[in-house]
Amino acid sequence: MIHLQLLLLLYTSLALLLPLISAAGNQSCGNKNVPYPFGFTDGFPIRLKCSGPNITVGGFNVRSFTRDRILIDLPASCTRPINDTSPLFGPNFALTMQNNFFLKNCSGGAAAAATPRDADNGEVSCFPVTKSEGFLTEEKINESGCLFLFAGMRIDQAENGQAESIQLNTAELGWWVTGKCACSANADCVNGTATADRGFRCNCRDGFVGDGFVAGRGCVKLVKASSNCNPSNYLNGKCGGTTRVGVLVGGIIAGAILMSIIALVCCFIRRRSTSLRSRKSARRLLSEAAVSNSVTLYPHRDLYRATDGFSEKQRIGTGAYGTVFAGRIGANEWVAVKCIKRFDTDSTDQVMNEIKLLSSVSHPNLVRLLGCCIEKNEQILVYEFMPNGTLAQHLQRERGFGLPWTVRLTIAAETANAIAHLHSVVHPPIYHRDIKSSNILLDYNYNSKVADFGLSRLGTADSDSSLDMSHISTAPQGTPGYLDPQYHQNFHLSDKSDVYSFGVVLVEIITAMKVVDFGRPSNEVNLAALAIDRIGRGQLDDIIDPILEPNRDAWTLSSIHKVAELAFRCLAFHRDMRPSMLEVAGELEQIRLSGWAPMEGNIVGSTGSVSSCESTPSRLTGKSARVETGRTLVVVPMEVVG
Repeated sequence: MIHLQLLLLLYTSLALLLPLISAAGNQSCGNKNVPYPFGFTDGFPIRLKCSGPNITVGGFNVRSFTRDRILIDLPASCTRPINDTSPLFGPNFALTMQNNFFLKNCSGGAAAAATPRDADNGEVSCFPVTKSEGFLTEEKINESGCLFLFAGMRIDQAENGQAESIQLNTAELGWWVTGKCACSANADCVNGTATADRGFRCNCRDGFVGDGFVAGRGCVKLVKASSNCNPSNYLNGKCGGTTRVGVLVGGIIAGAILMSIIALVCCFIRRRSTSLRSRKSARRLLSEAAVSNSVTLYPHRDLYRATDGFSEKQRIGTGAYGTVFAGRIGANEWVAVKCIKRFDTDSTDQVMNEIKLLSSVSHPNLVRLLGCCIEKNEQILVYEFMPNGTLAQHLQRERGFGLPWTVRLTIAAETANAIAHLHSVVHPPIYHRDIKSSNILLDYNYNSKVADFGLSRLGTADSDSSLDMSHISTAPQGTPGYLDPQYHQNFHLSDKSDVYSFGVVLVEIITAMKVVDFGRPSNEVNLAALAIDRIGRGQLDDIIDPILEPNRDAWTLSSIHKVAELAFRCLAFHRDMRPSMLEVAGELEQIRLSGWAPMEGNIVGSTGSVSSCESTPSRLTGKSARVETGRTLVVVPMEVVG
């Protein structure tokens, strides 16, 4: 945000300066400036060209400007075609009658030619010799019948017709501006015979200087030098008049803008340098963390190729901190590639945290970190691939038609077992801090895998009991709807914060409702509050997911109510009233065990029909299969324990 504000201020300053810079640049050629109405870009009445250090018109170098004339160089050349004079007749300028040209190879003889003499390969004639004012025409020159323009000469004549001054190798153009007179105050609009009725010029009156045009700089009063107009008197206002005020104000504004731009550029360079140093430091830390924790470092090109260039077709999920793509490394190894959105201190801490934690623990229901990549100014984590997506996607019917109760109960028990492992087996204990249904992934056999340890923190176990963990203080982070309400009050994070979040997940499993839904009544927007109200009043049946068919057998209804009662205790406001995750995992396992029963006959007959034992819950082992019959997902155990 700070960078955007700085850039916006810089662009604003440049926008203020650009008109001034461009206006000067459009009338400058190297170290030469031209007065209005001349310029080098569109928008000026008389367009000139800037060729390196020279100003040109019609291909000839400009020698000087006067208030009504342009003098150009016309050096001697034996082979210059007479047609080269054509560009000197434009809509705003033309050759005047003050010019004399030396022409060669004249077939019909030059009109009013002087005494010819032999020169190289042909006759040289002088054209024209005249005392009239006004402009030449291209037709008049062509009537001479000459082939080459040898050289030019400009003659200033006195009132008696005698030559007053002669300039060799020179030609004179008269200029004008077309349209109605647009002269500034203190300027006269000159037209008539002086410009052959072709337009107008603006001449400042006596005592004023400038170009005289409204669109130009106008006319400024000529201040005569005075011994009294020294710098002190000028600043005190004793001389200079309104010009002094304009110069001072303009100087102050230009200086302030220039200083602002310099300060912004310096600030931007310093911030960019700091950012580059920070990124280099982050890459070094991540590399050290990966090496010290024996995490594979993948080349960026391999991940780019595996995900088809991180294409949208390969995207399988987007979270608050990154986007996940499916990729295939090697022949058949599918992986999940998570690209972190930002490269800042927070994201670096989360990546390092995840590398350290996932590489230090091992559990069948925790997602495995396969490696990472820190090239190309990116942070990328590579995990084992979970083909069946997230629990949230199945509960919200984004994938499939909804999971049956036996599968949901198994997922809940496996997830609880994984979290209990983090709290009670790992030392020091790990608090996940972001338990939610979208962070519970499902593998090929719908076994759960807890993922996303970016917000996780290490706790400290109390010496008296491994189940009684002392808290750590940290600012609230996590997902709305899953956060421990006491966590907001005192910023004390403990294992019971994860218990609360898991209680919300249990309610999701039972109801398949969204955790936060503004489409519900205001007092029911939060799913945890809604569940506490319904369970507390004995109205759980109102919010049970209809697809579970709770009344189809006694065990299903009983187990759903037992899980709901467990969720109710997990959602207690005071953390001391909540069970530990070890207790939660034990109760869920008992609920699953209570439904085990021997299986008789075939679960699925040869025709695919489901036997009367379909609703009997079972514990899935490593060898299992799942068959979809219509809209019902049937768990077919290959090995049943119990």
